[in-house]
Amino acid sequence: MKSLIKEFKEFISQGNVMSMAIGIIIGGAFTTIVSSVVDDIIGPVIGLICGGLDFSAISFGIGDAQIKFGNFIQAVINFLITAFVLFLIIKAFNTAKAKADKLRKKEAEEAAAEEEPSEEILLLREIRDSLKK
Repeated sequence: MKSLIKEFKEFISQGNVMSMAIGIIIGGAFTTIVSSVVDDIIGPVIGLICGGLDFSAISFGIGDAQIKFGNFIQAVINFLITAFVLFLIIKAFNTAKAKADKLRKKEAEEAAAEEEPSEEILLLREIRDSLKK
């Protein structure tokens, strides 16, 4: 039992668990941002385009049970909108990252080119080496 507790303490204190916890917290905060974009910006625009369709009112009853099929349809639509917004955000992020990587690579190549001696310096070095012989 003690070895199990010791092993658990080691697992908890590892960086991977802390990184995962931070990722979950940031993911939760990011979820509220995406939900706000969908609910407060994109949802109303789509509502205007579709004439204010709200599927959540669609339901049917079987005996005393009320099957709210419309809520499911609305949840699927909200999921698709959210997934599309996330797709656009990630696409924009990846595009910006690719441009930044390309710029860093170009700067590194320019820095490497500046470090190489000019032809004049190389010629002078050859002359110096020849004179030493």
